Amino acid sequence: MSEKRRDHKGRILRTGESQRKDGRYLYKYVDSFGETQFIYSWKLVVTDRVPAGKRDCIALREKIAEIQKDVQDGIDVTGKKMTLCQLYAKQNAQRPNVKANTKNGRKYLMEILKNDKLGTRSIGSIKPSDAKEWAIRMSESGFAYSTINNYKRSLRASFYIAIQDDYVRKNPFDFQLNTVIDDDTVPKTVLTLEQEVKLLDFTKSDTVYHKNYDEILILLKTGLRISELCGLTVSDLDFENHLILVDHQLLRNTELGYYIETPKTKSSERQIPMVEATYQALKRVLAKQGDRKCVEIGGYSNFLFLNRKGYPKTSSDFNGILRNLIKKYNKCHEEKLPHITPHTLRHTFCTNCANAGMNPKALQYIMGHANITMTLNYYAHATCNSAMEEMKRLEKEQQSRCLVA
Repeated sequence: MSEKRRDHKGRILRTGESQRKDGRYLYKYVDSFGETQFIYSWKLVVTDRVPAGKRDCIALREKIAEIQKDVQDGIDVTGKKMTLCQLYAKQNAQRPNVKANTKNGRKYLMEILKNDKLGTRSIGSIKPSDAKEWAIRMSESGFAYSTINNYKRSLRASFYIAIQDDYVRKNPFDFQLNTVIDDDTVPKTVLTLEQEVKLLDFTKSDTVYHKNYDEILILLKTGLRISELCGLTVSDLDFENHLILVDHQLLRNTELGYYIETPKTKSSERQIPMVEATYQALKRVLAKQGDRKCVEIGGYSNFLFLNRKGYPKTSSDFNGILRNLIKKYNKCHEEKLPHITPHTLRHTFCTNCANAGMNPKALQYIMGHANITMTLNYYAHATCNSAMEEMKRLEKEQQSRCLVA
């Protein structure tokens, strides 16, 4: 019978355990891929003391117990060692064909992770408390709540891949962000009917901004995304059937310049009906075109909304126009208009349609929303007045049915 192996303190070592000449303990095992792996520790058990000058560490047998539990649960002990940056890159590689804005967003988040201590941590070591501390650091660095929430959503999706691949058991990013940091998101502005009238009347009569009247009116009457409006060409207008075809959007950034992309989602490809005000506004826009130079971008030309240089306007142009317009209005009016962006006009259109009782599925189609929940909960703002009007309408309908009966 062979003599049992012992450490320097005379304690019996188990299978796979050994102690090196420098006193460090080692455990040798074979992982699920048949590869030989080694783990080390200055302590055999938790009560051992770390030699002078050495950093405290987890005891070898604690590490062994964790490995054995991982093997028992089918956890890939090699996979759990990948860093958060590597996991995020793995997730992105599984869906490479994305829009330019998405690519830029991924690149930005990767840079954030590389510059944060969490990015180099092994995914198996990241706990919910670590993810929450990351969110707090992001907030303290000046990132908006909505931005942090979007990044958290991306990292949560990355960890779901890790769970499916048996790298980890739980998702450390599966928590409500508003339980960790304050939600300082400013509610989206919805213009009242009175504010709409004031905005349009002032724009129409102003010596500088009267030229933007039709653009603002079209946004208020169609609910178009600003990138969709910027991308509109003459061939997208069907005056005979009173329809606007939306099958592309125009964007611009410093890296790519102007570029064309498909709409935000599949649902965003649609035909938007022209009400009479929209019809007339588009006719006026065409009449003002004149002999402008023809610019081609991504196979599209004859863009409707051009700047002074003859190039298509972009979202930044319209944001600037509205910002300066509202600033001018508020200088000469006691009752101020709120901060307005192109998205405010889209938001107002959707809310008006919802409050007017438009069929939710029809409104979803016009807005180009991927799901009805977004149409009902994200855009349509119920107010006390609209709720009261709806109750009165239902009561009136019920009374009418009783009279008929």
